[in-house]
Amino acid sequence: MRIIFLFISILFLPAPLIAHEAESIKVVVVGDTGIGERAFHSGFEAVQNAMRKEQADAILHLGDFVYQPEKFPSSCPDKYIKEIQETLAQPYSIRIFVAGDSDLEPKMWKPKASGCWDKIAPMATPFDTLAKHNQPDEKWEGVMHLGTALFVVLDVYEWNDPAPWLKPIVDDARRKGLWVIFAMHEPAITTAWYKEKRQTVLTQVNALHPDLVFSGNQHAYERFFPMGIPQEDGTLPVVKKSNYKKGAGVTHVVSGGGGALLKPFADLQGKSKRTAPEAVSDALAKRALMFHYLTLEISHDTLNVTTHRVCPSPPAPGEKQNPRWHADDPMWNNIVLECDGKETGVAVFDQFEVKR
Repeated sequence: MRIIFLFISILFLPAPLIAHEAESIKVVVVGDTGIGERAFHSGFEAVQNAMRKEQADAILHLGDFVYQPEKFPSSCPDKYIKEIQETLAQPYSIRIFVAGDSDLEPKMWKPKASGCWDKIAPMATPFDTLAKHNQPDEKWEGVMHLGTALFVVLDVYEWNDPAPWLKPIVDDARRKGLWVIFAMHEPAITTAWYKEKRQTVLTQVNALHPDLVFSGNQHAYERFFPMGIPQEDGTLPVVKKSNYKKGAGVTHVVSGGGGALLKPFADLQGKSKRTAPEAVSDALAKRALMFHYLTLEISHDTLNVTTHRVCPSPPAPGEKQNPRWHADDPMWNNIVLECDGKETGVAVFDQFEVKR
């Protein structure tokens, strides 16, 4: 009798996630995590502890894992890799990692880049093997079929229009009824520190008609309404809905609140040259300066995306006492963090849903 009971118990244990078979999956999404001396480690700890409680099937990390203090470091300390392994790799069966500029080799324009990517990349789940005619342009790009979704990682630092290799893959995914989700480190559109990409990266990405585009890099949260391909004058066709049907447009989400020091939007800093133009600001659904992560729940019929605000406990002695970038700058006198005046803990900040 005990043998029969044991057999039945084993039979009904949860099966491991199989990328090509799972019908419903849960993914946690995070960017710009606070490992290293130039980050707010208490914020990172609070975020990664909250993410782990989600018991997600997979993690999508949008890049910038480490913020080390030295210029042109000669090596990547093992302590950083150990922490990444324990907090961002081991807890998740599937790991989709995007390379951020702070993870790559240091350069004159990024002298404090950690050079850790060669040690971080092997912790990620390998991309799908592709046919020769579908090979991506850059070594950090690739695709992964996961349940009812196709995930695509793009490299923004050696940018080429991905359509030649990627369009056949996206078209095939669409024929099969899969959701299409892109991930890249630097945003194609942002109000945080604006770079004009409407006629280049944004047009080329939106022309492939993904359902969602996630990016990091900006140490804040932004969600844009679903939009179409930018017009020649920069106008953005936008559908101002947070619950909408698949095909209404491409939703771009910027998530850089995993523990990096929070950086004010350019308009709050008074930086007019980096303030987004009106057409871009008008397409914005919601934004905030806060530590956060997202949960992406994917089923055949629905994409549900929830942004979770994380207000950390006060940092331990010896850690940075302020989550603000350039905390002594007078600009902060009139800038509010989303957690100011709020209790420690996790709360839903934003949510949207896409249905077939």
